[in-house]
Amino acid sequence: MMNKLLLSSGNKDKFAELRAKLSVLGNVELLSPSLFGITMEVDENGTTLEENASLKAEAFYKLFRIPTLADDTGLFVNSLNGQPGVLSARYSGENATYESNRVKLLKELSATSDRSAEFKTVICLVVSENEKYFFEGICKGSITLTERGAGGFGYDSIFIPEGFGSTFAEMPFDVKNKISHRALALDKLISYLEEKKLLSTP
Repeated sequence: MMNKLLLSSGNKDKFAELRAKLSVLGNVELLSPSLFGITMEVDENGTTLEENASLKAEAFYKLFRIPTLADDTGLFVNSLNGQPGVLSARYSGENATYESNRVKLLKELSATSDRSAEFKTVICLVVSENEKYFFEGICKGSITLTERGAGGFGYDSIFIPEGFGSTFAEMPFDVKNKISHRALALDKLISYLEEKKLLSTP
């Protein structure tokens, strides 16, 4: 049984989204390595989102011995043969920033009318050395011509989810946190934890 989950990331934006989503569990505390004064970079050298999520979750589990979550997310653009994909966070180079990645992507798409894309998140949950689970969330949509909105992070200001007229960055936080790729993967994680009764009771 568990009442603590560690997120193997120092990304404050991700932590906020996961904490808000997991709050429905009530009795589970989401922890960040920063709470322990620890920063650790895991070499994300996997060729898939699943591999990278697994690498991160396993590395932090071995360090803390607490059930650990890690996610890896990619933006897959159809006209770019699935790029930036697994390299989304480093699309514009090793010193990439959110802004430089968006600028590069918009430039790459400037000559095409096909702007369809999808976000995909894979969450890996490591419960013990021999027990880990994967949960996937996909959000289809399209890439805008220009940046729109001041909220969110990453590629949020240039991605419009299917069925909506606003980018993630233009949406209220609680709306995005219901329909996004990460939210959908978390929904599956939450359902699994509840179904398998892996949570401790208050």
